[in-house]
Amino acid sequence: MAQQAKQQSRKPKGMISSLATNFVHARNPYTMAWWSAAFPGFGHISLGSYVVGFLLFIWEMVVNSNAKINLAIFYSFTGQYELAKEAVNNKWLLLYAPVFVYGVWSCYCLTLELNRLNALAERNGEIIRPVSYSFYEINILDKRVPWVSVAWTLLTPGLGHLYTHRIPTGFFLLVWWIAIVYLSNLLPCVQLTAFGNFEAAKAVVDIEYLVYMPSILGFALYDVYVNTVEYNRLYEKEQAKFLEREYQHPNFDMPV
Repeated sequence: MAQQAKQQSRKPKGMISSLATNFVHARNPYTMAWWSAAFPGFGHISLGSYVVGFLLFIWEMVVNSNAKINLAIFYSFTGQYELAKEAVNNKWLLLYAPVFVYGVWSCYCLTLELNRLNALAERNGEIIRPVSYSFYEINILDKRVPWVSVAWTLLTPGLGHLYTHRIPTGFFLLVWWIAIVYLSNLLPCVQLTAFGNFEAAKAVVDIEYLVYMPSILGFALYDVYVNTVEYNRLYEKEQAKFLEREYQHPNFDMPV
């Protein structure tokens, strides 16, 4: 029995800690690769590979800001191609491509590997421990409401992940969202727009940091919704395994 339990736990479904519930589930590798292309690090963060994801995210912020890539994108979309060429810093731009391609490739490969791990865990009927206590946090596997997590994310990215107790992602998104909102002067721009002072609003906003915001908000909404839905499925599977183990007769034949 001990040897069998050891073999079953060799390919676990995931684990629950006081900071997060990190688990594997089936994903489309092209979707994860696309998020890595949209913003390096997002695909890895969604997969639960936090260290790599956070490093790639910070790398993107540093290199993108110094190479003025967002500014060049804005000028290109508005047809100001000469300004786009002048804005780009080639010394930093040449550093961008290798790590960007690596992020997309790594995320695609990691998704395939985690999908295989998920298939093995599902076949072995693996479940995770539903409760984790520590002196600084409590995490209990329970059902969450997807639209509630989306609503909190719409208000401020990161809050929805805190609601689903994915604290590393939530804290990281929350800190960076506040920083980008401040650096882009978004709130003064919104205030001036509400007063009808459109010229002053255009003058005060920092386009370079504003361009980061759609990617961050879009990823936060996607990831928190998918994570909440899969989190609820994990809860149902754990509950079903518990009821089967504790209350189902060993000779019960499941109807086909």
